[in-house]
Amino acid sequence: MAEGLTKCRSLNGKQPNLRERPIWIDSRHAFAVQIRRSNCSGAGRMYGMGECERRGSGTRNLPIPGKKPVKKPLHSLGTKLLASLWLMANPARVRPSATPLQIAHPAPPTRDPNTSGYVKAAELPDGTNPPPAVDGNFIIGPTHNSATPQPSGPLAGNVVEFTMDSSQSKIYPGIAREPHTFGTVAPADPAQLVVTTSHPAPYSRKVAVYIPAQYLPGMVMPFIVGGDGPDRHLFSVLDTLITHHKLPAMVAISIGNGGGDAQGSERGLEYDTMSGTYAEFVETEVLPLVEAQAHVKLTKDPNARAAMGYSSSGACALSMAWYHPELYRRVLTYSGTFINQQWPYNPQTPHGAWEFHEHLIPNSPARPIRIWMEVGDRDLLNPNVMRDGMHDWVLANENMARVLAAKDYHYQFVFARNAVHVDRGVVEQTLAEALQYLWQDYPTVQVK
Repeated sequence: MAEGLTKCRSLNGKQPNLRERPIWIDSRHAFAVQIRRSNCSGAGRMYGMGECERRGSGTRNLPIPGKKPVKKPLHSLGTKLLASLWLMANPARVRPSATPLQIAHPAPPTRDPNTSGYVKAAELPDGTNPPPAVDGNFIIGPTHNSATPQPSGPLAGNVVEFTMDSSQSKIYPGIAREPHTFGTVAPADPAQLVVTTSHPAPYSRKVAVYIPAQYLPGMVMPFIVGGDGPDRHLFSVLDTLITHHKLPAMVAISIGNGGGDAQGSERGLEYDTMSGTYAEFVETEVLPLVEAQAHVKLTKDPNARAAMGYSSSGACALSMAWYHPELYRRVLTYSGTFINQQWPYNPQTPHGAWEFHEHLIPNSPARPIRIWMEVGDRDLLNPNVMRDGMHDWVLANENMARVLAAKDYHYQFVFARNAVHVDRGVVEQTLAEALQYLWQDYPTVQVK
């Protein structure tokens, strides 16, 4: 997720119903934007509608439709007035602030999937999905209804959760960017962002593990691992598909991010870095804990492992398979951040994840990776101060489809009409089909 989309807190302070539609506050605009069940790319949880807190803009309690504004007490206003007068009288004692985040940006335009330069794609009837066994490019219509019935009762499988602290990690000890700051474009290179407000900082992350009802002690299980967790919608869809024998029984591991977003943040470091580091983190620090805490055995077969994610964690899923094809060979992404968002700067991949479609895939032998990916017609465009021509999510995903086809990859690309970044409705409509496409060549029965 790009910088600016932030979480909301439930009005009653309790964890909201996971089936409620979350509200995100977009600090690039001056209004509340409801993203259809964004699977929490950037925050790691779904939040119910309620009192919103904007990270990055410093503005709190924006008006939300249906909620009356709360009048400020007079003593609060008086305190603010005195503080303002003190700052005016003592300018030398005020520390200069770092570059503030820009707030006012136009909403992304609606892109036409038939634009010149985009890949040719098959237009599907509204409300339908591509066949789960067919490669290629597809356009889905503007109506996005869930393709998987919502379970009326508990899952057939089991979910185990635990927390990881940054003090436990040798790979990611933790960083954070100062609130209300972002960075400045390097004078000599518009593709580089200079961030001076990032520093070491602790964090904790939740890890949720779905264990199918078919699991028996001693079975070695295939699995899918995803970022920006816990992703309970994924668990629900998997549970239904496995129960109806449309997917092999598998474990799902949904890992929370380390916090923040984009350059200079822990989340950005984990997901936007072009390397195999995150896959190594999962392999050496997360999976051993999963096996110990959830009492499961996980396969070492790369063909029986998948990685998935939303926005930056989607780009990270591809990095996991690209840099470690001996570990992962199936990738699923929504609104993949295949753009220039890597930080710190790396001269070997100077354009961050834009390098995937600019150089890496075109100039490398095809890897044994199967990919499913999606982008929305109103996906992100230039959401921050950088104007390097490499911050268009639609163009980036279109470029990905083109280079994957040229290299004869098994891939399916979905262009969604009437869809924003990590669109909730699109996820509900397509996730079941995407998972079936991803696992179509894997046997549905496992042996001990």
